[in-house]
Parts: sequence; C-alpha cells; structure tokens
Amino acid sequence: MKKIIYLVFLAVMILLSSCATASLSKYHGIGRVKKYDIYSTQLPDSFDGFRIAFASDFHYESRFGKKRLPSLLKALQATDADLLLLGGDYRGRNGGNLSELFDVLQQFHAPYGTYGVMGNHENNANYEIVRQEMQRTGIHLLEHQVDTIWKGNQYILLCGIRNPFDLTKNGVSPTLFLRPEDYVIMLTHTPDYVEDVDVSNTDLALAGHTHGGQVSLFHKYAFAHFSKYGNRFLTGLKYNSKGIPVIISNGIGTSRKDIRLFTPSEIVQIVLHKGR
Repeated sequence: MKKIIYLVFLAVMILLSSCATASLSKYHGIGRVKKYDIYSTQLPDSFDGFRIAFASDFHYESRFGKKRLPSLLKALQATDADLLLLGGDYRGRNGGNLSELFDVLQQFHAPYGTYGVMGNHENNANYEIVRQEMQRTGIHLLEHQVDTIWKGNQYILLCGIRNPFDLTKNGVSPTLFLRPEDYVIMLTHTPDYVEDVDVSNTDLALAGHTHGGQVSLFHKYAFAHFSKYGNRFLTGLKYNSKGIPVIISNGIGTSRKDIRLFTPSEIVQIVLHKGR
C-alpha cells in the first residue's frame, strides 16, 4: 500500500513538474508566457500600456533545440510586444547553429526594435558568433550603452550592461550619468549586478542567468545556485537593497544538466503603466 501511495505521489509530482508544463503548454517546449504589470509615476504618458517581451538564456541547443523554435516564435507573438529584449546566453554547451535561432528571433517584428546583451556563455569564439548574428539580423547590442526609445515626442531610456561579472571593467553603471526624472530600464544578464553595483536612476531591471534554479521547491528554494546571493534573486519580481525592482526570468534553455523541475521555461511579458 505504501508503495502504491509513493508511486501515485511521484506521478503527481512529475505531472506538475515544469517538464510536464512545457510538454502540455500551448507553446510546446516553452512552459509559459509570464506577465508582469509595472507601475510608475515617472513613466511618460505615451508609454502607458507599452508592452515588452523579455527572453533570456536560450542555451541553443540544450533542452531547447531546433524542434522548439516554432514554439518560441509562437510564444513571442502571444506577447504582442512593442519591444523585444534579449538577456544573453544564446549558445548551449553542446554548440548549436545560432543562425537558426536568430532567424526565428528576426521573424518577430517588434515595432520599437530588438535589443540584447551578452551572457557569461558569450566568451571567446561565442562572443563573435553572437555579435555577427545580431548584426546580421538587425538586433541592437548594448554594452554599457544607453539608447532612447521614442514614442511621439516622449521617450524612455534603455541601458544594457557589458559583462556584469567583470566589475573591474564594468563596475560603474551607465545609469549614474542619467537624469533621475527619466524612466530607465536596465538589461543585464545576472541579477547580482543590481546588488553589486550602484544602479541609481534605474526604474526597472531585467535579468536572467539563474534559470529559476532549474530544480526548485515552492519557487523559493533551489539546489543549484547561479547567484552568489543564493535564492534571494532566484526568479520573479524582486528588489535590490535600494528598492529598485528587478524581474528575473527562468529563461528558455538549460545549463549543466538538461532538466527542469518546478521551474517552467518562459517568455516574460512586461506591461508598463502610468501611475501609483
């Protein structure tokens, strides 16, 4: 009897796992599109309702391979986003034809463009491969740079961080030179950067890298730590010590081991709202 109960429990756990979530999702192979509504009194009026899609940690090809590319495009299209942001780690440890990945990303036509940063897997040859693919497909690479997103005669600022693990070179945030009254979105591969560095004048940060832990319990505890802050910046909407919000994505692919449990792969949809 105990064995039967154990087997039933195990079956339920597998059914509820992110592996099953990805298989049963309408975006087959992509667990979900997770939405965040972000409010700010500093947001320009014309950006009220502005939609951002954020995708990170593709690790192509890992558990995320060629068969799942159509699902990636379908999930992106479901966001109906005005702007697409990419958070780094494009190539998997087993390699992968990145032209296939970037061809699909190019098919998503965000009216206000696509911007990206590099991750820790963009080292040595991978860096140049990704840079060339971004250039080929019209994706704007932001490395310690700030770009302006105009809507009519109003704007928001987008800041991208270069190699957030090398604070000797990149430990001064470009946001320090911006005006406090501007609305600023920071794109960085790891959430640790918003705690390690003074990112004043940032209104919202977006990060990946943690994979949600890949295997986690109750969305709070993970055995694999991709952040030096443990589970503090594991997944979801968190805040640094200065109260700056940072959204951490579970990402798309997998690293180390090609497994996910209770950490669905995801595309993040952010809707900006004026107010509060």
